[in-house]
Amino acid sequence: MGEKTRWEMKMISIMWAVVVVVVELLIGASPANAFYLPGVAPRDFRRGEVLEVKVNKLFSTKTQLPYDYYFLSYCKPPKISNRAENLGEVLRGDRIENSVYSFRMREPQSCKVACRVELTEASAKNFRKKINDDYRVNMILDNLPVAVVWRSKDGSDRKIYERGFPVGFKGKFSGSKDQRYFIYNHLNFKVKYHPDPDADTSRVVGFEVTPLSINHRYKKWNENSTKLLTCNANNKQVLQPGLLSQEINSNKEIVFTYDVSFESSDIRWASRWDTYLLMNDDQIHWFSIINSLMIVLFLSGMVAMIMMRTLYRDIANYNQLDQEEVQEETGWKLVHADVFRPPTNTSLLCVYVGTGVQVFGMTFVTMIFAMLGFLSPSNRGGLMTVMVFLWTFMGLFAGYSSSYLYKTFNGKDWKRVSLKTALTFPSVLFIVFFVLNALIWGEKSSGAVPFSTMFALVLLWFGISLPLVFLGSFLGAKTPVSENPVKTNKIPRPIPIQPWYIHPLFAMLFGGVLPYGAVFVELFFILTSVWLNQFYYIFGFLFVVFVILLVTCAEITIVLCYFQLCNEDYRWWWRSYLTSGASALYLFMYAVFYFCTKLEITKMVSGVMYFGYMFVIAYAFFILTGTTGFCACFWFVRKIYSSVKID
Repeated sequence: MGEKTRWEMKMISIMWAVVVVVVELLIGASPANAFYLPGVAPRDFRRGEVLEVKVNKLFSTKTQLPYDYYFLSYCKPPKISNRAENLGEVLRGDRIENSVYSFRMREPQSCKVACRVELTEASAKNFRKKINDDYRVNMILDNLPVAVVWRSKDGSDRKIYERGFPVGFKGKFSGSKDQRYFIYNHLNFKVKYHPDPDADTSRVVGFEVTPLSINHRYKKWNENSTKLLTCNANNKQVLQPGLLSQEINSNKEIVFTYDVSFESSDIRWASRWDTYLLMNDDQIHWFSIINSLMIVLFLSGMVAMIMMRTLYRDIANYNQLDQEEVQEETGWKLVHADVFRPPTNTSLLCVYVGTGVQVFGMTFVTMIFAMLGFLSPSNRGGLMTVMVFLWTFMGLFAGYSSSYLYKTFNGKDWKRVSLKTALTFPSVLFIVFFVLNALIWGEKSSGAVPFSTMFALVLLWFGISLPLVFLGSFLGAKTPVSENPVKTNKIPRPIPIQPWYIHPLFAMLFGGVLPYGAVFVELFFILTSVWLNQFYYIFGFLFVVFVILLVTCAEITIVLCYFQLCNEDYRWWWRSYLTSGASALYLFMYAVFYFCTKLEITKMVSGVMYFGYMFVIAYAFFILTGTTGFCACFWFVRKIYSSVKID
């Protein structure tokens, strides 16, 4: 026993050493950005101080394929530098780079020449293709995305901010039937600032743009000092009578220009994101969420009341009966000798329960961080970065849960269960991700994850998550398990013919409706933020919906499990997992409905990408809700059978 204990302690030491080394390598790889949260620290600018405009990816809701800004023939600085701040930005396809657009704080500029570009046949074709696909250009100033301002159509004075501006537009010249393509080559920027009179500094609180298409003319080209005939640097009015739009033609040049004006604002730096987050009709959002929560809370209260009354009466009556009367009873009491009989595919059930604990831990902690403001929209990529690292470190709890449950089934080969826990769900995720990444790579999109990032993800998986799963499994295998409240007979009890409403398929279809009903309204807004390039920020409501989802999964599974046991069917292990997990089927069906009604995706690759990612989301949702239902049912069964007298 002494040798075995020393070997076990040595294994734990080796696992922890591997974890520490890998974490140090990952942190040491980018020490400058290790604890930097963009957007959380204000920056003060003095009058005349340089403001650098960054460019981000080109994005379209029609294709869902992001492209690097310089994929199109825009003006390029002498040296292009890519500044990715975290892992999440790379996974999202963000490519933040420097640009030729540069301002000086509170110093307006008019008719500033950026560059001229002569379009080749290929570059003109790229511009036309991106205009057809409704691509928008994203720029960033002091971590604020540029936005086009629209007036609300409901007659109010409310402004609507739309991120980015279109690459161009399609139109026709008067008297012509041919459709032509025009580019927005003149950008009218407006920078809003909040002054600090005491320090004579200002903070950027708004970044707006009005894109224009102008066919510029000039007599002599003199780089950035060229005097254009189509706009006057001393005239703030850019649009003049007789100006034509800039058409996209091969072997023709385009002159890119811009204006910048500055406007003092009462908006404080801490509230500068409010204008971006008030784009949607909030009343519909709030009333829908509250209505959904009230319905679910009412149903949950009814279910809890019915269960408490029924069970207490059954247990009280059962405890008053003598042994002969017990034998004549029917219902859940008669299967006490079989209710804890291990199910088929025991190890697989343990793997899925452990993975569900991992998903729950990642989701719960992520929502806590989001509610505290660490994952606000100003922290681009922060949400995905936190989810990846939390998933990695939650492997400890996944291994412990799967191994502990496996031990309750008197399982001996905990190492195999541990390996399955570490590989099953991540393998499915990695295969889908790898295939989709290959398709995106074939489209030359910036959304394709580089090889170095793929290697970092694999390193997180096998360097940290896998050892933590094994460590958790080792601890779970060494933890004493509590005995079942009743003994299990060696010979299984025959199961009578079940009524139609106890059929597993019916139970799954019915049991998945209520959990899905708890989240379907919030699901609409989440899908809108993911696929329609909108911000999602009401994490407080999302957390409430998450709690209601867990309560609903637990209660509907307990109710259906109780009915199943009352019909003398003791095969509840897998049924409890699949009952609440079936809500993932409704989620995926809603994803199909959303694709057909809300999205305008036409490309084959974009459609495959959408359904691939939605499959992964539905699969994770199945594991989360299934594990919740199973754990609730496991507690419920142990509770009721420990409350009755069994000789």
